[in-house]
Amino acid sequence: MLLRGIRRNVLVLGVTSFLTDLSSEIIYPLVPLFLTSVLGAPYAVVGLIEGVAESTASLLKVASGWLSDRRPRRRPLVIGGYSVSAVAKPLMALAFVWPMVLLLRFLDRVGKGIRTAPRDALIADATDPQDRGRAFGFHRAMDTAGAALGALLALAAVGFLGERFRLIFLLAGVPAVLGVFSLFLVRERRRRAPEAGAARFSLSQFGRRYKLFLVAGSVFALGNSSDAFLILRARDLGMTAFTAVLAYVVFNLAYAALSMPAGTLSDRIGRRSLLIAGFLLFSLVYLGLALAGGSASVWPLFAFYGVYMAMTEGVGKAYISDLSPAQARGTALGAYQTVTGIVAFFSSMIAGLLWDMAGPRAPFLFGAAAGLTAALILLAGKGFSARPHKCNPGI
Repeated sequence: MLLRGIRRNVLVLGVTSFLTDLSSEIIYPLVPLFLTSVLGAPYAVVGLIEGVAESTASLLKVASGWLSDRRPRRRPLVIGGYSVSAVAKPLMALAFVWPMVLLLRFLDRVGKGIRTAPRDALIADATDPQDRGRAFGFHRAMDTAGAALGALLALAAVGFLGERFRLIFLLAGVPAVLGVFSLFLVRERRRRAPEAGAARFSLSQFGRRYKLFLVAGSVFALGNSSDAFLILRARDLGMTAFTAVLAYVVFNLAYAALSMPAGTLSDRIGRRSLLIAGFLLFSLVYLGLALAGGSASVWPLFAFYGVYMAMTEGVGKAYISDLSPAQARGTALGAYQTVTGIVAFFSSMIAGLLWDMAGPRAPFLFGAAAGLTAALILLAGKGFSARPHKCNPGI
């Protein structure tokens, strides 16, 4: 049965993410064009806006996760976060100067920062430990399917409407609003208030395996630069803008198709083994992009990049949920996402510098080394004992 182990809340949250990412991926591939061709912003401003936006989301995740552990219900934070983003997206149509776009991107990422950790904790709370990989895989599949469809709709919208970006932004706001309304179908029991200090803002309550994964994830994030560099490398290897976006869609389709099977596999063989394999696959993909001599190799490499994502994104969240006590699950998820998100911001700066100073192969060689190092760090922690939080014995 396709939805075995997928509870009501997980299904609803999957639908919400599908609709939200559908909206996002219609809008945001067009934002750089809107900024430069309509508002006349310099390219440096595009980088500034994206850097501020992603840093904002990363910084808020740990605070929101911790707050959701302290409150009797997580759902209000999730609804609030999605609502902020749903309002910010269509308002992009009213921007007539680039600082307005900066403000709206900032608000959109504030929404993402507020909702992400409480939402992931809700998924873990609603799922039996032996089905967590499957549940997180289902959620990632829905999220990524929305992203892939959104990118295709963005191409179609430009084909039919031309550069009427403001109209496209308004239309793209519709699925985001529908996503917010779907959240009212989530059912959550009121939890008892935590005991004093039970959900304190501290990593000392987590075991060594969690901390080791935090270190490995941070090292990995240092080499895992923005996906924009994948598109740039595809263009550098001879692809047109259109075919580069299509290759990116192939990546998203592979990611969406394999997320749930990968999560289910992690329930059976253990999450750490799959994460190590995923980091190694990332290293090979980046090595392939570094050594590629033509555009033909981009298609399989982007597809395998989707396989790596399926093996690590949802599985990593399930792994963190396994290693954290229920009363501090939001804190654990938020802390990991904040730390790795901040490191990822610097990784894109490093990648840009390496590209400019040493050529387009350099950032991918650096990323391949980071992926291999992260896999070795996780492998080195094989003997660490896990704290008993009703974990899957395969972790």
